[in-house]
Amino acid sequence: MRIRKLARNNSGQALVETALILPLLLTIVLNAVNFAYFFLMALDITASSRSSGIYSIMGGATPAALPLPVAGPPTLDKTTGQPTGTTVSDLAFQDLYGSVYSPSLTNTGVNVCSSRIGVSGSGSTTATKCTSYGNVTGFPSTAPDADPEAPAFLLGRVDVAYQFSPPIPFTPLNLLVLAVPYTPNKMTTVCNSSGGTVTCTFYRHIEMREMQ
Repeated sequence: MRIRKLARNNSGQALVETALILPLLLTIVLNAVNFAYFFLMALDITASSRSSGIYSIMGGATPAALPLPVAGPPTLDKTTGQPTGTTVSDLAFQDLYGSVYSPSLTNTGVNVCSSRIGVSGSGSTTATKCTSYGNVTGFPSTAPDADPEAPAFLLGRVDVAYQFSPPIPFTPLNLLVLAVPYTPNKMTTVCNSSGGTVTCTFYRHIEMREMQ
């Protein structure tokens, strides 16, 4: 009789099982949320470097004139933080402005290489010079090589660096993000954990040819 009574007394079993499995489920779900946000930032910064790179070699070009746009500095509204200028770096900031964390000169860096800034070398070794804006630096490469058909064509380059923290920045909930490999001198991502909080810096760049 006592054995039957003990077998029937399982009213708290489901609660105990839920309490045991819930931390693991939450860890998996929150890691997935942070990883999804990670890819959102990847798409955003890739689009930013591409659109600003196209603008840097085209600008307001017409058959009658080939004016390349000014590299910067970016003009950010003091109230909203939204870019208000027409420079290459302004366009890079504009594309990043749709992110959950809006870009600023503190968490964003833009490096522009264009003949509008200047050139170095001569003949087949002619290459564009670069200038940077924002506090985030450490770009994998700061200057493009000479174009194979220089000086008729020059390589323009735009690097964008964007620093952010995942929505849930604690280290155990960012194991997937921290596992992303870092590849120097390529389109890279660096994620570090300090004091239990994760911070990531995305680096994206694009090179395109300017016709002189």
